Amino acid sequence: MERNRKLIFAKCAVVAGAIPFLLWAHEYGPDPGYCGVPHENGTCASSQCHVGTANNPVNTGSVTVTFPVGKNYVPGVKQHLVVTIYDPVQHAWGFQLTARLTSDSATQAGTFASTDQNTLVMCSTANLTQLKEMDFGAPQTCPSNMPLAYIEHSLAGYNATKGQSSPVSYEFDWTPPATASGTIDLYVAGNAANGDLTGNGDHIYTNKYTLSPLATSGPPAISANGVVSAGAFGGFPTVAPGSWMEIYGSNLSGTTRGWTGNDFVGLKAPTVLDGVSVTIGGKQAFIDYVSPGQVNAQVPSGVPTGAQQMTVTNAGGTSSSYGITVNPLQPGLLAPGSFSIGGKQYVVAQFSDGSYVLPPNSISGLTTRQAKPGETVIIYGVGFGPVLDSGNQNIPAGTIVQAVNKLANPFTMSIGGSNATLGYAGLAPNFVGLYQFNVVVPNIANNDLAPLTFSLNGTAGTQTLYLAVKQ
Repeated sequence: MERNRKLIFAKCAVVAGAIPFLLWAHEYGPDPGYCGVPHENGTCASSQCHVGTANNPVNTGSVTVTFPVGKNYVPGVKQHLVVTIYDPVQHAWGFQLTARLTSDSATQAGTFASTDQNTLVMCSTANLTQLKEMDFGAPQTCPSNMPLAYIEHSLAGYNATKGQSSPVSYEFDWTPPATASGTIDLYVAGNAANGDLTGNGDHIYTNKYTLSPLATSGPPAISANGVVSAGAFGGFPTVAPGSWMEIYGSNLSGTTRGWTGNDFVGLKAPTVLDGVSVTIGGKQAFIDYVSPGQVNAQVPSGVPTGAQQMTVTNAGGTSSSYGITVNPLQPGLLAPGSFSIGGKQYVVAQFSDGSYVLPPNSISGLTTRQAKPGETVIIYGVGFGPVLDSGNQNIPAGTIVQAVNKLANPFTMSIGGSNATLGYAGLAPNFVGLYQFNVVVPNIANNDLAPLTFSLNGTAGTQTLYLAVKQ
């Protein structure tokens, strides 16, 4: 959707004939140039778009921006920003934000992208005389003849937040320039309105943030013997399609965080997180966590078995290839070191109320008791291979599980030497790559160190694990 220049003037006019244009336009945000950038239009208060209001009313409210890595940026690495508007007396909300080089406030710094329908991107020529609006769900790259980009509330965002008490937030993505460009200034204006659809009685707040580039110290490097399957699930030196792995090294990421819901596309997990990606066997892995020294990733489905090469890539470059063996299956049950008691490694097993199957009072801070024969306990694992849904279709790696499913390969579990009944054996609902086993404890004698073993596709698991059982 494009708007021409005459509407810009109509929005800030105070003549009666222009009021319908002004009301409609302000519901979905101002035209470009109203968030306080020097030598632009100032703000809607200073330009009299909102008549009779003061910019930044003292001790009334604020507009702030939350940054995931503090007041820093990694060149080319997307950040998810949150704009929050606070005003205790208002109940209609909007904003506009842009990013410019500190060295030249007329030069755009990076690009914006809506992550929901509550925001839109506005592009403009350098003299602010032509503009183009790009909604969520459509391409949001500004054309070359419109180099300035702004992100602001949409009509849907205005309607969704109208009537809410502050604070009210809008979220979106910003990707800084691909190369370090010195410090970058972010200019933001927030409108805390009274909702009467006039320019009167509204409060306009502004803020400015200066972000510094994070120093990079060369491309990422994977340590020798630096890749294992998930440590809490056995920590094996080999992996399998669908299993989770931990990658250790240096310069792996310029940020530290785990994925959030905003990183997913529908039910699909991200393959890039803050500019960090992993390939294994020529396929993109799914990234759960990044930090300078560790990256957690899920091996994608379809990776060939045998000796494969893997790499980590970020804004600093691509690591040297790391050789790893991919097995058809690499199963491991959840059994972290914190569940090692007296030198004996217990599996993590839970009752339906969230308490744990362990000898009483064995771990401080946890509610624990032995399991009774006939009770069902829940045990988790990774790397147990393909599953089939009710239509006998496989659920691929990197997918939030929505459907009931079952292991494609034969699986058995034994406790204290007796076979256990499995009420469920498949991927856990609402998780990615996590297997769940609902296990009925067999009728065995009291034993705080009952061995727990399993077999997958005829091959015994290699972990030595225990479960506490008492009649």
